This record gives sequence, structure tokens and C-alpha cells, in this order.
Amino acid sequence: MKIIFTKVFLVSFLFMAFVLSGKAQAADQLPAVRSAIASGSSRSLAQYLAPSVEVGFDGDKQSYNATQTELVMKNFFTKNPPASFDIVHQGASNEGIPYAIGHYVGRNGNYQVFIKLKPKQSTPTIDTLDFTKE
Repeated sequence: MKIIFTKVFLVSFLFMAFVLSGKAQAADQLPAVRSAIASGSSRSLAQYLAPSVEVGFDGDKQSYNATQTELVMKNFFTKNPPASFDIVHQGASNEGIPYAIGHYVGRNGNYQVFIKLKPKQSTPTIDTLDFTKE
């Protein structure tokens, strides 16, 4: 009985360590992503993009490869340069998928920004960027 309890405890401990490690890596990426968006730098943002990214503006969503996403974001930042961008909430889904919600203030209005990260082996990458005008 003691051996079974020990094995269950060990497996549970390792699982929790793995889950918390993934959340910590995602939390490490968010300040850099926040900084890239706040400065309006699509080039800086590009280094955190997954190979395929779903990008949305006011409900119109499309999937792009990382290069196309960089160009779409460059166009957005050119038309609507940032005055400020702050992350107001961050967390993870029940499945452990990290996300953040931010507030973007630009020349043409304010946007709520939803960022979903895709956990990857070494560092999480951006899977979804969704800008909704407030």
C-alpha cells in the first residue's frame, strides 16, 4: 500500500512540475510580447510567432503563416500606431494553454487584444492575436 501511495505521489508531483514549468515559460514570453506590441514593432513581435497564427480584427479572423502575420501586423501598426499597450489579465485554460488579454490604445481607437500562446518545446509562441475595437 505504501509503495502505491509513493508512486501516485511521485507521478502527481512530476505532472505538477511539468505543468507549472510550461506556465512559467509562457509568463516569461509575455513581457517581451507586450513590449513589441507597445512599440508597434512587427519585427520584434515576429520572433514570438508560431508557424501559423490566427489573426483577427473586429471578428474577421484569418490564418496566416509567420511571415504574413508580420506583414499584417506591420500594416496595422502603420495605420494605427500604438500610444500604449498593457496586459490587463493573463492566465491559462483548463488544458494549460496560456493566454493574455491586453488593452491597446492607438491613433484610430482603443482595442481589446486577446493573445493565445501555443506551448512549444523550449518556448511558447503566439498562436492567436485578436484585436477587438472598443
